[in-house]
Amino acid sequence: MLENCVTAKERWGGVSDIIDRWLQERQDVLVLYCKLSDYDAFEPEQHGDAVRTLCELLVDYTSAGHFEVYKQLVEEAKEFEDKAAIKEAGELYTKIDPTTDVILDFNDKYQETDDLDALRNDLSHLGDALETRFAAEDRLIAVLHDAHKDLVV
Repeated sequence: MLENCVTAKERWGGVSDIIDRWLQERQDVLVLYCKLSDYDAFEPEQHGDAVRTLCELLVDYTSAGHFEVYKQLVEEAKEFEDKAAIKEAGELYTKIDPTTDVILDFNDKYQETDDLDALRNDLSHLGDALETRFAAEDRLIAVLHDAHKDLVV
């Protein structure tokens, strides 16, 4: 889609829309995560659907990051020959990758089960991973996209 555009604005202006949709997905993840984190105890009948929905949101958000957003951000930095940003992105990926494993492990554990005995501890571990991931992703956006937005004319 973006590769077929002619001007920088046509080519990279759409990245902001992609990021906005992705950040909305992040907000959806956070809202449900916080809602679940507020409960003292978990019952499959009351919380099972919400946990499975959280799993779906997490996987969708993570997939969009890896297969859509990160790719577009790096392509933009390459287009503007921003070698320092690309180098920093590589360093940030080393922080993001382990959080992907935590998210996928959480999904694998809770997508198909009603055993919520360890959910409190697993939500805490997931929360730590999400905090790390979001900070790294925010830096990716700043380094790979926001740094060039004034050049997109």
